Amino acid sequence: MALISFKNFTFRYSNLKTPTLKNINLDIEAGQKILIAGPSGSGKSTLAHCINGLIPFRYKGDFSGSLEVKGMKPYESSIHEIRRHVGTILQDQDGQFVGLSVGEDVAFSYENDNVPIDIMKIGVENALQEVEMLNFIKEVPHNLSGGQKQKVSVAGILTTNSDILLFDEPLANLDPYSSKKAMDIIDSLHKNQNKTIIIVEHRIEDVLEHDVDRIILMHNGEIVADGSPDEILSKNILSRYGLREPLYIEALKSCNIQLRPEDKISKIENTIKFKDKLKEDFETNFENNRNTEKNPIISLENISYKYFKDSDYIIKDISFTVASGEMVAVLGNNGAGKSTLLKVISGIARHQQGTIRFMDDVIDKWSVKKRGQIIGYVMQNPNHMITKNIVFDEVASGLKNNGYDEKFIKERVEETLQICGLYQYRNWPVMSLSYGQKKRVTIASILAMQPKVVILDEPTAGQDYKNYREFMSFLEKIKHTGISIILITHDMHLALEYAERAIVMSQGQLIANDTVYNVLSDRNIIEKANLRETSISKLGDICEVKDKSKFLSYFTNKIKGGADI
Repeated sequence: MALISFKNFTFRYSNLKTPTLKNINLDIEAGQKILIAGPSGSGKSTLAHCINGLIPFRYKGDFSGSLEVKGMKPYESSIHEIRRHVGTILQDQDGQFVGLSVGEDVAFSYENDNVPIDIMKIGVENALQEVEMLNFIKEVPHNLSGGQKQKVSVAGILTTNSDILLFDEPLANLDPYSSKKAMDIIDSLHKNQNKTIIIVEHRIEDVLEHDVDRIILMHNGEIVADGSPDEILSKNILSRYGLREPLYIEALKSCNIQLRPEDKISKIENTIKFKDKLKEDFETNFENNRNTEKNPIISLENISYKYFKDSDYIIKDISFTVASGEMVAVLGNNGAGKSTLLKVISGIARHQQGTIRFMDDVIDKWSVKKRGQIIGYVMQNPNHMITKNIVFDEVASGLKNNGYDEKFIKERVEETLQICGLYQYRNWPVMSLSYGQKKRVTIASILAMQPKVVILDEPTAGQDYKNYREFMSFLEKIKHTGISIILITHDMHLALEYAERAIVMSQGQLIANDTVYNVLSDRNIIEKANLRETSISKLGDICEVKDKSKFLSYFTNKIKGGADI
């Protein structure tokens, strides 16, 4: 008997006219490790909520068919009983924290199970040590960065005795090193504790670096594919439904290499049989990109910042420029000082040493409001920015505060919502949107103001590949109008495809300022900043090319569509 079983299961939320899940038939066996993937709105999170009891106990609706989890029907049980069998990490960590400190939050499961305090303390410390967050045991969860919150959530699930562990976007806010560490932990729970693992995630390549038994692909509320990674990757199923294939798979297919399940290409080392074809394509067609000089719009000169007078500097002696119409990616591990640096540029934080210039003007003493007229800043967590109930009102709020007339505001807001793929939600309550949609709302509210420089902290986290491509294409368009874009990202694919340059930070210091291709083909920088070597770079090793930076540049642009090759 399957551990989890859906039979002809259909579900409709109370506030919607049409079902979100349609005729789901799915069996998951005990001990399996499953990846559930699909574009936004496909129903994958709804499916997960049915398993962990959030449906029907938090989200109400009507259903037909049957669902059993470990022999019980969740909708006939209680959320407390389901929690004993299904442990969950939510995508929006702020909605999951219940403790006043990190330690209290991780101890929540132990407290519910009346675990003795001495055993509880050891378990909490071991869990936090596992995710490298023991030093934060007394910290308030909401003071942590997005990546640190995600680690605490993982620690919390390590303290449960649940047989089924459900991870909803577990990698959304993690740097490359931390995401690998998170997947290592998930892998260990699967192999060593025989847990049944269900992962809902957009970052398919990162998940597939660790073995999974099946990929379940959803679209429009239905299961459209269910197979092994080799079966799914050998076809064009992922791209057909708006999902991103692993980069090395895209590189192989760009060379018209026909893939078969028996090629076992879910493991990159098995691509060695295609080595000659890849190398020939690269050496025959590669041409150097032509870079053009642009005028600096923002200049940082020896910037240092610390929180308190007697504390150590968080960022130290940072100098670089950003040109007009340039897109720059700021890379580095969680806690490297990336977000602090961008808060200093926007004026939210005041640096103690150095100078910042906008064009020829020194802006060190400009107010946040004055800087806000030229520099737009979008925070990592959308819940920290949203102040209005309705989507249209949130995007319009900055324009209203600056005294624009209603006709102008309506036109500007509707145009921005169209561009950001949010127009159909203009009259929706913001809190009814997904986490990724909320992020796009906050980005739209800044773009409506038409700043000269836009700073984005993890702009695409939580967004599916279709929305990611549409939004980044929009950023490229506004970049060509002369607007400069500075973005923090843990997504090496995004940096490769869209940024001309990478600023790399580690321990508050700038350790690299170079093209993204040079940075991500340099193992010393990758290791020092806890970045991730891309699978195209690994293909370069397999093909034994002499210049991996050029190889990386060639296949990145070939995959993207041939620009600048």
